[in-house]
Amino acid sequence: MTVVVADDQELVRRGFVSLLATANDLEVVGEAGTGSEAVQLVRDLRPDVVLMDIRMPELNGIDAIEQIRADPSAQTRIIVLTTFGLDDYVFGAFRAGADAFLLKDTSPDELLRSIHLVSQGDAVMSPSVTRALLDDYLRRPTTLRPRHAPELTERERDVLRGVCDGLANPQIAARLFIGTATVKTYVSRLLDKFGVETRVGLVIAAHECGLLDDHRPN
Repeated sequence: MTVVVADDQELVRRGFVSLLATANDLEVVGEAGTGSEAVQLVRDLRPDVVLMDIRMPELNGIDAIEQIRADPSAQTRIIVLTTFGLDDYVFGAFRAGADAFLLKDTSPDELLRSIHLVSQGDAVMSPSVTRALLDDYLRRPTTLRPRHAPELTERERDVLRGVCDGLANPQIAARLFIGTATVKTYVSRLLDKFGVETRVGLVIAAHECGLLDDHRPN
């Protein structure tokens, strides 16, 4: 599995590269210190995954994600690694099309696990990011919510609660005692019903619809 690491702090970037080198099935094929370099490396190398910082010179991570997503042939999965649990950069990144959101204090094992999950089409959010997103949106006036919400089965609601808790598909499967493939099917169905493309978008849309007002991430 090929990976590009994009971070403007060389010490941090080198740390990620060293960590990835410990995994036999991961190969770092490029390093970028700016958003522009990250976009060019993705275009040239077509990596499976890119670890993307948010605040970088020349072109920030959000704009870099947008440019990568503008190429319909690009299949690279994008993991945002940020120091910030909640700010406009994080919201902008998910709107731009990031696949995962992790804080830089994520453990090494969790980062490696997340890279594998994302490469397989799953999506990952740091639970603290999920909680911050929900806390922010739940403080907003209810008038911002759409009038209509999609009809959900009880099982779909169970899976949605797992997503809102920041759980990956295998963790939701273990919680509900169902198969991981079944969870993936439910998540895809939920994304379609809410008309969003990412799990972060799904979490926010669910709360904007008022479906989980009584739910807080575990």
